[in-house]
Amino acid sequence: MLLYSLLHLSGFKLSIEDLKNFRQWGSLTPGHPEFGHTDGVEATTGPLGQGVAMAAGFAMAERHLAGMYNKDNFNVVDHYTYALCGDGDLMEGVSAEAVSLAGHEQLDKLIVLYDSNDISLDGDLDRSFSESVQKRFDAYGWQHLLVKDGNDLAEIEAAIAAAKANKTQPTIIEIKTVIGFGAPKQGTSAVHGAPLGADGIAATKAAYGWDYPEFTVPDEVYARYTANVAERGAKAEAEWNALFAEYKAAYPALAQQYIDSFAGELPADWQAEMPTFAEGSATASRASSGDVINAIAAKVPFFFGGSADLAGSNNTTIKTDEQFTKDAPEQRNIWFGVREFAMAAAMNGMSLHGGLRVFGGTFFVFSDYLKAAARLAAIQHQPVTYVLTHDSVAVGEDGPTHEPVEQLAGLRSIPNMVVIRPADGNEVKAAWKVALESQSHPTSLVLTRQGLPVITGSAAKAEEGVLKGAYVISPAQKEVADAILIATGSEVNLAVEAQAALAAKGTDVSVVSMPSFNLFDQQSAEYKESVLPNAVRKRVGIEMASSFGWGKYVGLDGAVIAVDTFGASAPGDTVIAEYGFTVENVVKTVEAL
Repeated sequence: MLLYSLLHLSGFKLSIEDLKNFRQWGSLTPGHPEFGHTDGVEATTGPLGQGVAMAAGFAMAERHLAGMYNKDNFNVVDHYTYALCGDGDLMEGVSAEAVSLAGHEQLDKLIVLYDSNDISLDGDLDRSFSESVQKRFDAYGWQHLLVKDGNDLAEIEAAIAAAKANKTQPTIIEIKTVIGFGAPKQGTSAVHGAPLGADGIAATKAAYGWDYPEFTVPDEVYARYTANVAERGAKAEAEWNALFAEYKAAYPALAQQYIDSFAGELPADWQAEMPTFAEGSATASRASSGDVINAIAAKVPFFFGGSADLAGSNNTTIKTDEQFTKDAPEQRNIWFGVREFAMAAAMNGMSLHGGLRVFGGTFFVFSDYLKAAARLAAIQHQPVTYVLTHDSVAVGEDGPTHEPVEQLAGLRSIPNMVVIRPADGNEVKAAWKVALESQSHPTSLVLTRQGLPVITGSAAKAEEGVLKGAYVISPAQKEVADAILIATGSEVNLAVEAQAALAAKGTDVSVVSMPSFNLFDQQSAEYKESVLPNAVRKRVGIEMASSFGWGKYVGLDGAVIAVDTFGASAPGDTVIAEYGFTVENVVKTVEAL
């Protein structure tokens, strides 16, 4: 409510009536601030710690864009990133990952204001949190400043000035406050999230000497906010617009690129250097993705990303660029380190900042570490891309800890998340097209470690087929097939091989490649019928992952060849065969229907 009140006072589109409707159905003031829903909200927060990590992403975006665009006398990208956090934020693991990364990157334009009130929801903070925040942040490479009295505005202002003066470190300003200041139960957990009640409100207003009726703002308060926020902001915007007009005259191409990138517009020729994948070749989809990433990078200057210490395995390196650092901020390869959660949350911050198309990679099994941030990306409609490799039990020797099983079902279940598991290089290329052209959803690309042959027909069909989530990659000979094989990713080739084996035995089946449940579910009933006709009840789903979610595609008369246990450690081909992903087992399953 503090944020909403400040937004109202600052002139954003929030009325007193909106404030009165706090946490009500359809209101502009939900229980936690939501980006895109409420005017002035820069990021969706609520899950503790993620705001700190998104702030790091904002600061990384500012540094990178400044390196790309700023010229002598033209600092068109030049701002600080401020974040507010509490004790709970600093207890969350994602904030530890993020502040470690921010300290390593020397993000000196990141300033965190820490509301240090020694209270958590369950009671006094020392019951669960007793470390020295100062020593911890010293170790992370941050500047720690202490404001002993949270009501001393001059002391806070001086601390912010000191933070800005530090050109080598991010800064955390620990501000000692009293929770519920002025209320009868101030300084206790009782005022953490519970209403004060009528008596408590009366006592608090008496303590403040505030005798106005509820939801009353004196005219002089509005006037002060107008002068110090709205008019000051309008002046700063006018100055920046004048600077940018001069910049545009001096550097027209860069200025137009800047405008286009913030509008989410890709260069007209962004696909000009896309690789081709011919039949007869076989490439792991992670490698195909790496080729596509570099083709995109050649044409999209604001394509920016990296990996959680797995760039060589994820194939996420932009080969023309070096590592993004303080001394080389224009470079486009981010070394996130083994910090999957912070990586994904920082990606959200970069995307929210604007001007960038962001990607990040890790092993698919470790998408569990970043899922909470991926969920926030979906809630915020941010078009970030996750490059998730080593996608199944085919990983082999590393065993069940590194072999994804339930992850596909989990990511597919996130509303507004598009998950794509491509079958070959042509589907990979089409999947990246979906990801790059998105304006409103994150995309998870689920890619193999092992080589995949190019499927006959995919070159002509993949672009439209992937966009629609599923398509007939190899039709039956008859108008109405005897059965349908539905497969994703590496299993599509298995389905095509099984189709030939079944044909030799007199069973005529069609093969459907279904790279994206999410996209297929969005198609018209007519299109779905063309791919999965109701007349064909014998259907077999084939996927080296959990069977969860397959029922609506195979129906009550169908079957699923899946992995509903954890994986095993053995050579990949052995594991694949032991779990039944063989032509013989597919044929047997169809014949049993």
